[in-house]
Amino acid sequence: MAQTDTATFVQSAPALPGANAIFDPDQFLPLLDAALQGQDQPRDIRSRTVALLTETRNTAMADINAGFAGHPRAARETVRAIAALTDGIVTAIHHVATTHLHPLHSASEGERLAVLAVGGYGRAEMAPASDVDLLFLTPYKITPWAESVVESMLYMLWDLKLKIGHSIRTIDDCLRLGTEDMTIRTSLVEHRHVTGHAPLAQELRDRLWSDLFEKTVPEFIEAKLDERTARHQRQGGQRYVLEPNVKEGKGGLRDLQTLYWIAKYIHRVDRAVELVDLGVFSRDEHLAFWQAEDFLWAVRCHLHLIAGRPVDVLSFDMQVEVARRMGYADTSARRGVEYFMQDYFRHATRVGELTRVFLTELEARHVRNAPFLGRFFRRRRKLKAGFVDQHGRLAIQSEAEFLADPLNMLRLFEEALRTGILIHPDAMRVVAANLHLIDEKVRTDPEAIRIFMDLLLKHGNPERSLRRMNELDVLATFIPEFEPVVAMMQFNVYHHYTVDEHSIQCVAALAEIERGEHPEDLPLSSEIMQDGINRKVLYLAVLLHDIGKGRREDHSILGARLARRIATRFGLAAEDVETVEWLVRNHLLMSDVAQKRDISDPRTLRDFAKAVKTRKRLDLLLVLTVCDIRGVGPGVWNNWKAALLRQLHQETAAALESGMEELNRDRRQNDAKRSLKHLLVAKGWEAKEIRAEIGRHYDNYWPGLPTETQGVFAELLRGLAEDDIRIDLRADHDRDATRAAFVLADHPGIFSRLCGALTLTGANVVDARTYTTRDGYATAVFWVQDAEGHPFAEDRLPRLRQTILRTLKGEIVAQDAFASRDKPKKRTREFKFPTHVTFDNEGSDIYTIIEVDTRDRPGLLYDLTRTLASNHIQIVSAVIATFGAQVVDSFYVKDMFGLKLHSGTKRESLEKKLRKAIADGAKRAEE
Repeated sequence: MAQTDTATFVQSAPALPGANAIFDPDQFLPLLDAALQGQDQPRDIRSRTVALLTETRNTAMADINAGFAGHPRAARETVRAIAALTDGIVTAIHHVATTHLHPLHSASEGERLAVLAVGGYGRAEMAPASDVDLLFLTPYKITPWAESVVESMLYMLWDLKLKIGHSIRTIDDCLRLGTEDMTIRTSLVEHRHVTGHAPLAQELRDRLWSDLFEKTVPEFIEAKLDERTARHQRQGGQRYVLEPNVKEGKGGLRDLQTLYWIAKYIHRVDRAVELVDLGVFSRDEHLAFWQAEDFLWAVRCHLHLIAGRPVDVLSFDMQVEVARRMGYADTSARRGVEYFMQDYFRHATRVGELTRVFLTELEARHVRNAPFLGRFFRRRRKLKAGFVDQHGRLAIQSEAEFLADPLNMLRLFEEALRTGILIHPDAMRVVAANLHLIDEKVRTDPEAIRIFMDLLLKHGNPERSLRRMNELDVLATFIPEFEPVVAMMQFNVYHHYTVDEHSIQCVAALAEIERGEHPEDLPLSSEIMQDGINRKVLYLAVLLHDIGKGRREDHSILGARLARRIATRFGLAAEDVETVEWLVRNHLLMSDVAQKRDISDPRTLRDFAKAVKTRKRLDLLLVLTVCDIRGVGPGVWNNWKAALLRQLHQETAAALESGMEELNRDRRQNDAKRSLKHLLVAKGWEAKEIRAEIGRHYDNYWPGLPTETQGVFAELLRGLAEDDIRIDLRADHDRDATRAAFVLADHPGIFSRLCGALTLTGANVVDARTYTTRDGYATAVFWVQDAEGHPFAEDRLPRLRQTILRTLKGEIVAQDAFASRDKPKKRTREFKFPTHVTFDNEGSDIYTIIEVDTRDRPGLLYDLTRTLASNHIQIVSAVIATFGAQVVDSFYVKDMFGLKLHSGTKRESLEKKLRKAIADGAKRAEE
């Protein structure tokens, strides 16, 4: 057929609603027969068919995609249209195979063939890159004719570039394999006749229900629920994983499909709406099911279209593009992607609620076992009036009496926490449907406030009740100021959870400390909790510390105002209200000082002590800071942060209790010298050697390093030749890092070269100090971690040493090496971290602090230190704080004359050069 004939063929394809190019077989197949007329070679028939169907399919998919672009947040028509298009393709290919390639003029009983869709295709739901799962059904053992038809169909489908999953089975095969294999049985639940011998497909349907499904309902349900649990664990176990799997994750499409499978298995329904008439879902619950399914399918379709292949993980880079396609726009307060992900997580939460409702309905109908935990506690706990145990769940005795007092909605969660019994979903449904009863009168009721504070303070595991209250919107209804942060995503790679889930995780971390679960990891926090602390103030501050996020104003300042309002409404004493407000306003203070400043500098400690004012506030702030960091996500807390916070707390506490003279620089210098002297005496050094060692260092050397590290430098400097380079690498387990100490002849830029050498080894620098001796040697020490945030393994240290030496000797040029290693990761490419460069002449008595806040990349520290060195800036110490893809590098510096950077002109010039180094490095990384 000529090209013009093909065009006519495509244009002639009749339209189907919602697709405009999907063909009706009754009209399309005669056109196909006409196009193949005169062809008698099988190869030509197949190639002509594939050519025609390819163009027809491309036209149809373009039309479907264009329609989807017009309603990008709703995909129901799209997924059905793709399935209908696939039906047309399969039907056309079956027609060609059975009438043109393998015509059968007198078919025997055994030469019947039905083509069935199974899996997602069987549900008539297909994303743009979904697999086409086919079951070729025969009555008995496959005949040569049927085998030829199937083979020809598969070849044409493959030539169409479709991803085909197929099986060839008899009805008896289906029953036998469905009995043995739960995956096969599930796919058969969703089978649908597409083309071929329809009575054979109906026979399979009837026998599946009578011979298999009706006899194995409890078995199927338990298997699907076990499978769901295992799938959730594989996907991270949390609904609020920030890069969720739209298909397999908690609250995703597979959860909705599991409900559908079970419902169909029990009730033989074809659509979720039929569950309303059966009393399983209310109308509102079905609407939530419908909306969640539509939204999740829209997200999945966009993922497939963006990637051009089956992709189900909503990675950070994908989130930005999906949000853009779905029409989410940036505002001055938040990015569009954050609004999009907030909607995503809210739908995922509703899916969880629907799942609970459905599973409890199964228990009530005795087709699923009640949870063991509920049965266990049912025998041991006596319930308060108004509550009953129903199938091992906490239920409401009388809905009318329950709703007569709105405080019962809070009492429900208190009773569940007190007894350890899971709340019955019917009770949750009552609460969710009557949230309007929690009004301003309830919010200010002293008894309601008492119940809520008891949930926080009295039962030892408040996170359980808080999470359930949050999922049902009770928390945000009782504390309206909390509502904006519900399901709010923080679009950065640092935070692992949404803001509300992070807040609950922090409360969980606090409860764990109070229960005494981390005495070895958190000795100081555990001691503070045991010694007596204002628990009411601390728990409320931990819960509310991020309540101001997502608005234009600084979240700590806004959050402090909101926290004051809530604490006042809760009737706290005036002093406690002030403390809660202060903690929320300053909840980042201790973390910032510990991670972004040199806490050996007396001025840093003095300023921090003045800000904190009292030991009571210091203790509260430490525990809040620990919980805040531990609540960010797995692996964020480590010994390095613990050591910094303990040191900051210890020195500040001493200053608050003994006076600021504890922070006197001369006193600290003398104490450091005395400690080193004792250490060297213990190592057998002569008095003359010790005096020489102590005398070779300038004053700034003494307060900045631990005595142990100064002892290492003493050994390295002992007998050092002018052209020698000595290195000491060893694990510092107290700080969860490898300590790398260097001594060598001093020269300009040595700190930058050391940074480059370490970074090229894959080391992540977290802290650094560099000093020059009076006799011209550089003593530099770095604390570095591997990619997992831990000390380097012993067997990696020799290679580490070799790379460092080669770089220092000029055999490896760091700037050239970074050209191929500095590429940004694709998944973090969309994060926006505007660069900030600040100069602080007040934070230290003798140094200027240059703070650079920007996107992290491997060569950044080298670029910054090289720029400072080339401008004759002496770097004395560097403190590196990394927050996912963002980094804050703080440098304590002097100019070439040993003075602070007092000249505004010089600071402006240096800032421009630092910004240029960052921009040039980022551009180099993108190339």
